[in-house]
Amino acid sequence: MLSALLVSVALSVLAGATDLFDRNLAYASPFTNAIHLSHDTRSLQRRHVEFVKRQSQLDDTESSEGFTDEHYPTFYGGDFSSSPFIYNGGINFTHSGMRRLHGDPFDTSVLLWTRAVPIGAELPDQSIPVCVTFKIFNNAKLSGKPIDSGSAFTSYDVDFTLKVEAKKLKPDTHYWFQFADCTNPQTLSPVGTTRTISEPNTPAQQVNGGKPLTFAVFSCSQYQSGYFNAYGVAAHNTSAEIFVHLGDYIYESLGSGAKIGRQTLGRELATIADYRLRLNQYRTDVSLRDAHQKAPWISAQDDHEVADQAWKAGTADSNDTTKGCSFSPSGACFTDRKLAAVRAYHEWMPIRQVDPDDKLRIWRNFQIGKLLDLTMLDTRQYDRDITDVCTAKIVINSIADVPNRSLMGPAQESWFYDTLDQSKARGAIWRVVGSQIVFTQLNESGAFDVDAWDGYRANRNRILDHLYSKKISNTLILSGDSHANWVSDLAHPNDTTTYDSVTGNGAIGVEFAGTAVTSGSPFGSNVSPTNADKQSQVLVGVNPDLQWSEGSYRGFFTLTLNTTHANATYFAMRNISNANLDGFASATFIVKAGANKLSRPVAGGSVLAGVLKTQG
Repeated sequence: MLSALLVSVALSVLAGATDLFDRNLAYASPFTNAIHLSHDTRSLQRRHVEFVKRQSQLDDTESSEGFTDEHYPTFYGGDFSSSPFIYNGGINFTHSGMRRLHGDPFDTSVLLWTRAVPIGAELPDQSIPVCVTFKIFNNAKLSGKPIDSGSAFTSYDVDFTLKVEAKKLKPDTHYWFQFADCTNPQTLSPVGTTRTISEPNTPAQQVNGGKPLTFAVFSCSQYQSGYFNAYGVAAHNTSAEIFVHLGDYIYESLGSGAKIGRQTLGRELATIADYRLRLNQYRTDVSLRDAHQKAPWISAQDDHEVADQAWKAGTADSNDTTKGCSFSPSGACFTDRKLAAVRAYHEWMPIRQVDPDDKLRIWRNFQIGKLLDLTMLDTRQYDRDITDVCTAKIVINSIADVPNRSLMGPAQESWFYDTLDQSKARGAIWRVVGSQIVFTQLNESGAFDVDAWDGYRANRNRILDHLYSKKISNTLILSGDSHANWVSDLAHPNDTTTYDSVTGNGAIGVEFAGTAVTSGSPFGSNVSPTNADKQSQVLVGVNPDLQWSEGSYRGFFTLTLNTTHANATYFAMRNISNANLDGFASATFIVKAGANKLSRPVAGGSVLAGVLKTQG
């Protein structure tokens, strides 16, 4: 029970609360000449006092005095920072080893994530937050004074997830961190490790302490399709220091994974509870846990974080029409679904809120010394014109070349050009661009995937024109979504005058597109390497830019950068029907700084999977 003294203190603090209510203009009447339409703030203040008296009779709470809510801004969610009480009935840092995630590193800060779920016999009232402390150190023993520390509140309305921004850090430095229960400091999370990136003006040869910097790149992890072994191989068998996820971190569909122990819970995702449940289930995968512990993540959304074939006003089976609102028993329309999905994503992922006034924006840029700019685009959720949603595919084919058709939206497109220009002007060597979908044209026997950049050809041409006209070198586009591996020189589609597919001369960059972590191949369900290679042989023959195609294996790739070379190594998983680390490097590609093309012979002339274009 709270002591009489605590109650007295809490009531005295609240005595002046009416002024605080009055300062919030939301309580005022929207019409200056209709005061009677405003809220009675005196009544609100009296109700708040009664609440304090009522809470004083409850167990499992204590005064919040001495703790400050320093949580990172939520996408949506209530503000509990002024709560007079916090829960003290015990918490559990859930998800086994995945009790601490980290992501979106800057040179002086990084986001830390955890989930602190109440475990007491009597769960807290909905108005009582859980309080968590954090400390970050420059050594694995957590000795000495922490570099940064603080406390933060979480509650049911953000699914008891918590993000804090650890600040006052040094660039290009590794750190160790831990969370604890404010009310019981002996309740600790496991220790996590993270790092910062270089300061933007760090000379390229000094980035990462002068060592090459390696990224692991992923996309399309469907729970019911198999085990996320690619994450585990990257965590245990590579030197990757930053993990980049290009989208489809979760899927909204159910599938049929029961036969391999991967049955998805719930239903097709529609509400905030649905998306939270699915994210919760994905986090039980051991390899995903290891990957989140190994390195900070930089991530973006593709379509399935909301639903298949998402665009700015709908998906394959939902929109805001009467019919489009009937896809789920919940009755959710597309707008409800999208906001629920994006909110849950921000709750569960260590991703920054780029612009508080533009909550849907996730496109952002990381300046990693003078070595590179990592530019993460949103080619799906932000302002994308209609894609091939079911019956619309024929329509999309007919409008794919329309000049004002946009994949990115005007604001993002303008920002992207400015970012490329600024990267060149500041002297960065590499420009690495995270694009959810395949950029290069892929002619598949006369058909094109109009859900990729092939459905937004004018937008693609504008980007290529900008790279060529501004002489912006060393651009590497990273892509996912297609569930297959593709490596291409970047050039205008079908341009065999300026671009030579044999030598690579005339290209303006390179695209590395990766296969899925688990999602099925577009070449056919469980397609064998031999049968996939037959299709790849045709594809590399008819697409001038395409230099390598592989469609059988699930996996990921790494990208290693130094001042003179970029090295992309593709990894193939032999079996995703159970949890294992059985993978192999299937191909390696080199790009020399300033060359703007794949080094010849491509992949050294030999790969262990897939098909290389025949060199003349």
